[in-house]
Amino acid sequence: MDWNKKVKQLLNEVTPLMRTGQLADATRAIQQALAGQGTAAATAAGSAAAGRVAAWRERFGAAPSSPAAAAWKAPFGAPDVEDAVVVDRPAAPAPDAHRPSPSPSPRNARAESPGSFTRVAFAGPAGAPQDHYYLSVPPGAAAGTPMPLVLMLHGCTQNPQDFALGTGMNEAAAPANALVLYPAQAQGANAHGCWNWFRPQDQQRGHGEPATLVAMVRDAMARHPVDARRVYVAGLSAGGAMAALLAREYPDVFAAVGVHSGLQAGAAHNVMGALSAMKSGAKGTPGPASPAHEDGAGAPPLIVFHGDADETVHARNGEQLLAAALRSAPGARPEAETGQSPGGQRYTRTVYRAAPGSGPGAVVAEHWQLNGAGHAWAGGHARGSYTDPRGVDATAQMLRFFLEHPRAAG
Repeated sequence: MDWNKKVKQLLNEVTPLMRTGQLADATRAIQQALAGQGTAAATAAGSAAAGRVAAWRERFGAAPSSPAAAAWKAPFGAPDVEDAVVVDRPAAPAPDAHRPSPSPSPRNARAESPGSFTRVAFAGPAGAPQDHYYLSVPPGAAAGTPMPLVLMLHGCTQNPQDFALGTGMNEAAAPANALVLYPAQAQGANAHGCWNWFRPQDQQRGHGEPATLVAMVRDAMARHPVDARRVYVAGLSAGGAMAALLAREYPDVFAAVGVHSGLQAGAAHNVMGALSAMKSGAKGTPGPASPAHEDGAGAPPLIVFHGDADETVHARNGEQLLAAALRSAPGARPEAETGQSPGGQRYTRTVYRAAPGSGPGAVVAEHWQLNGAGHAWAGGHARGSYTDPRGVDATAQMLRFFLEHPRAAG
């Protein structure tokens, strides 16, 4: 048999499986094709095909396999992320999620280069399945100059590279000289790559995924000089729900929170409750957006984006997020305006300012209701998944909101 031809045929068979994220099926196809051959040439053919699968998994992670992810742009069928210079970096010692924020320090030997988007190996809390994250360092990063940091949490079936591409947050954050950190949900932690915002063990400070995500922030702060008063968190869908949880549990860490098409903290405590909340909103009243913290930190300011035609996470969830934030600020006054994006999407933007006596026009929350929009990041790039390029620029508006709200000095 012509094994060169066999290798080519095998690669042609497994490539479509890899493009749709079916890595296990690709591996099985290789095994079945070579079953019983037992020759050195067969071994070489298997190694070549298996190497292609391994290269995909190493470079891009597992691609989405859910039917709901049909819009996902597989990297073999689309250009690579231009700003991704992916280099593995050694893990730092496991950080303590409870210790105070580290003081800004000069750039150390482990720090990633300015202008890079790097895969960073991570040694987190014991038992945490996440072993890496991606970090975007702005081109203007300078030794010893404290920078803002934005933690970006992807949605289900997404990964850090896809989320960075779709939101364009790296490019938007560069002029502000801000770091952007993208955690990667471990393949074994959730079958669809979702953050487990609905599990009780992942809803508490110092435990589960919240503790791991904050440990990643601490790790990045140990690598680069970060302004601890300007650390923010944002997310889409399940990532938005986890962002709301982090803001509730760590108001001493995050100065402001952005939730796009997500749910309020505590909206569900099991899978069935999560599906119900996504369909029609949470049942009951989970409580204020952020309970009192021991250092006096109150609820971080909140910016919410939600499409009123979202069939995946009902728009009522955006309203509940807002209501939870306002329970922490009775008497807040709304200021509403309507408008239209350059792409033709209409919206209503409502800003809620704290009652007189709570500071000079202090903003508690900002709500963007996107008319006719579905479950997608508004104003995102079409090459990323779950994006709506015709929408308002949610990335720019979130970043603007964040930078307007540094955490009060403690």
